[in-house]
Amino acid sequence: MSIRIGILGYGNLGRGVECAVKQNPDMELRAVITRRPPESVKVLTEGVKVCHVDEAEKLKDEIDVLILCGGSATDLPVQTPEFARWFNVVDSFDTHANIPQHFDAVDRAASESGHVGIISVGWDPGMFSLNRLYATAILPQGSNYTFWGRGVSQGHSDAVRRIEGVKDARQYTIPVDSALEAVRAGKNPELTTREKHTRECFVVAEEGADLARIEHEIKTMKNYFDEYDTTVHFITEEELLRDHKGLPHGGFVLRSGKTGWNEENSHVIEYSLKLDSNPEFTSSVIVAYARAAYRLSREDQKGCRTVFDIAPAYLSPESAADLRKKYL
Repeated sequence: MSIRIGILGYGNLGRGVECAVKQNPDMELRAVITRRPPESVKVLTEGVKVCHVDEAEKLKDEIDVLILCGGSATDLPVQTPEFARWFNVVDSFDTHANIPQHFDAVDRAASESGHVGIISVGWDPGMFSLNRLYATAILPQGSNYTFWGRGVSQGHSDAVRRIEGVKDARQYTIPVDSALEAVRAGKNPELTTREKHTRECFVVAEEGADLARIEHEIKTMKNYFDEYDTTVHFITEEELLRDHKGLPHGGFVLRSGKTGWNEENSHVIEYSLKLDSNPEFTSSVIVAYARAAYRLSREDQKGCRTVFDIAPAYLSPESAADLRKKYL
């Protein structure tokens, strides 16, 4: 039996989910739910219905897992608890500082409705989170370091686009090379947020917009830019399409630690990603966790989970025996 997937929101992430579902033979895309007029949304998968968000509840018996593809700034804090009333849900909420509150809201809604919600799925939060946890458990005496980029942050770009007067935008996160090399060398530097990364924004403003106000709002935006050295470039729409069409990203998670009776031996654990397409890779992670949400639901579990709570075997379509034989 195929896992019936629904997509809420058909932007970059939603299209990535559609492609990922195609690559998983145990899944099928049943519906795309949108806030736009359904007739204006053209999906790639033949025969898949496109429905307006106001009609979503009617699909609750046709979808096993609904994948929410909205932005973390304003969409997911409202949508994930709301849709957990009717569906098992997975989202990619990535405002790290607000994850505890988001978890509580989704847990309440999913527990009351008897559904499973898995939040903050992707590569960070997500795969990077797991590697921070594993490395800290293995090397309790040490320090964690996370570097992102150079690449386009979907969440930060979305946050910039929500500013009044912004027509479109791309935000690049850039590691500070000297800080990354110091960590790799096992120097265990104490680094502030500002010392680890810079941020660079390329913004297309609406005609007549107050550029100084937009730049100020970007640089002072809490949880996004206020703790970073941020450069804002105002460019034309043509320049954005020409020079910033792609959505690459990646980064590094490192832990530098000590072992031995007198902590005489040093170790560095490093996990890295280099991604041609941030949304397509994020979507691929989300789809694997949609499988986990389906399996948990079939076990009559309910409430909210994060990647920390999901056993790796729940992500794979292969049997436990095959996993032991092929990967262990």
